[in-house]
Amino acid sequence: MSLLLLSFLLFIPILLLLRRERSSSRRVPPGSLGIPIIGQSLGLLRAMRANSAEKWVQERISKYGPISKLSLFGKPTVLVYGQAANKFVFSGGGNAIANQQTQSIKMILGDRNLLELSGEDHSRVRGALVSFLKPESLKRYVGKMDEEVRRHLEMHWQGKQQVKVLPLTKALTFNIICSLLFGLESGKQRDQFLDFFQAMIEGMWSIPINVPFTRYNRSLRASARIQTILKGIVHKKRIELQQNAASARQDLISCLLGMVDEDGKQLMTEKEIFDNIKLVMVAGHDTSSVLITFIIRLLANKPAIYAAVLQEQEEIAKSKPEGEALTWEDLSKMKYTWTVAMETLRMFPPVFGGFRKATVDIEYEGYVIPKGWQIFWVTAMTHMDSSIFPEPSKFEPQRFENQASVPPYCFVPFGGGTRICPGYEFARLETLVAIHYLVTRFSWKLCSDNFFSRDPMPVPSQGLLVQISPRTLS
Repeated sequence: MSLLLLSFLLFIPILLLLRRERSSSRRVPPGSLGIPIIGQSLGLLRAMRANSAEKWVQERISKYGPISKLSLFGKPTVLVYGQAANKFVFSGGGNAIANQQTQSIKMILGDRNLLELSGEDHSRVRGALVSFLKPESLKRYVGKMDEEVRRHLEMHWQGKQQVKVLPLTKALTFNIICSLLFGLESGKQRDQFLDFFQAMIEGMWSIPINVPFTRYNRSLRASARIQTILKGIVHKKRIELQQNAASARQDLISCLLGMVDEDGKQLMTEKEIFDNIKLVMVAGHDTSSVLITFIIRLLANKPAIYAAVLQEQEEIAKSKPEGEALTWEDLSKMKYTWTVAMETLRMFPPVFGGFRKATVDIEYEGYVIPKGWQIFWVTAMTHMDSSIFPEPSKFEPQRFENQASVPPYCFVPFGGGTRICPGYEFARLETLVAIHYLVTRFSWKLCSDNFFSRDPMPVPSQGLLVQISPRTLS
């Protein structure tokens, strides 16, 4: 009898634990974590490459609702959807949500980049980057950007009958980054840098299994080579600043090296400079190149919109002496062109989505997001919501004539709230300068179909092959 009683008493804690686990599991969002490590990663990546990723996400939303669990890139994840979800993610959930990207992005870019930092570290590093990327600072670089765009068009577009737009816009934005952000002029080192950079970004959304011949492995090795190059550049610029042979405002690296706190201590560590330079490279290269490419694609398909953009840009060109560079004031006149860019970003956002991490158990929409889980949000889901943007499949730049009329946390190609991308203004400048010279110097028509896949950025088939011809001001 005593043995039976003892067995019963020992079994009670087990029963209570099982009941607590069942109760907790019912409160975790619906869905499945799938196969360990792999989860739903391969399904999402296949859908992205087939240009059906939004459909893949929408099917999950239809099946499970606006919040569901899955496993992506080796970690348990909660997918959240809608305006309230975007606000929840970008406002930080009262410090319950921390910045965190996938393991692959973290390992390739480094764990001290802005996307991985939270709290005081995030504010400190973001403040350092914003001091260079804010409009007041960028005004002085418009002429340099203008010079890079004109040189690029003369080398790669002029005299050609056909071009592949995406590879060329990637080369253009990379050259702008090298020149303005790193002070790295054209030559062998810049070309080598580009090869390593392209290899690095290929594996940023990949399953983090580090074995030879995988995308992840190739990206890690390319990232290490880039870091070696950056160490040399940073060392050289540090010496130049110490010898007063360079200005702290001549490029981003010099700017970051020259920043000190009230005690005279350098504001950012050397590792933070390396990791955030790689982040800025990716953000400034991919977002703008994809945006410029899709504007060109759109203008080829929308003659009326092309005509309106051309008229605005020709008026600016005619108001200037021939050969004179664009100015900040010229860019401020390109209002219609920027609404076209914004509508392009709404329909074809370069960034598919992003990740955060729950720092504590979070109560959200009647469920618990467990501590340590990833939170995944998808850019296009609110962009293509007909309750937010009527007739979302229709291209209408006038939606953005008054940006205040767009509901907050619904248009999020650059994030939202205090988490908006600090490079937003930089992307705007290089996009407008590039489009100005493209539409005033060339006309084009598509030679390829309109299909594109995501890898993870949108990639048009054949790199968007177009037939081009020179044009003069009408």
